[in-house]
Amino acid sequence: MIAQEKFPERRDGGSKVDKWEVFKFSTALGSSAVTYFYGGWSGVLGVLLALIIIDYVTGLFAAGAEGKKGTGPGLKSKIGLIGIARKVFIFAMVAVSHLIDGVLGDSHLFRDAVAYFYMANELLSILENGGRLGAPIPPVIRQAVEVLKSKSGNQEGEKEDATTKQP
Repeated sequence: MIAQEKFPERRDGGSKVDKWEVFKFSTALGSSAVTYFYGGWSGVLGVLLALIIIDYVTGLFAAGAEGKKGTGPGLKSKIGLIGIARKVFIFAMVAVSHLIDGVLGDSHLFRDAVAYFYMANELLSILENGGRLGAPIPPVIRQAVEVLKSKSGNQEGEKEDATTKQP
């Protein structure tokens, strides 16, 4: 009788599933996955997520502005899908680095190092998107971006996959 009260039978013979139960199950599954793949949610991952969202949005604005000026391809769904795939790849790399940390002693050394690398990369991309939008960038920041680009091994004229991407 109790089971019938909690899950009343429908006319077609199946049982009605409570939406709240599905939400609770999904939340538990999602938080378990985050804990397994990332070692729990930390401030580093929160900042990385914020930078990724800001980069994607500023990239959309920059692509839209370039499309209206005729100086770039504008908003293209294929380019946007590639941008989303790159953002997913960033979180996949952070997850893989956390799994490696687990094998080596669970210190979050590699996870945080990979996250810091991608945080710096996203910050550079946000600055470039601002430049594409025509926002003034202080000379000190421009110089710092050039130093970071040169330290990453990219020479003038080489294709820079991570910093010249479009969302």
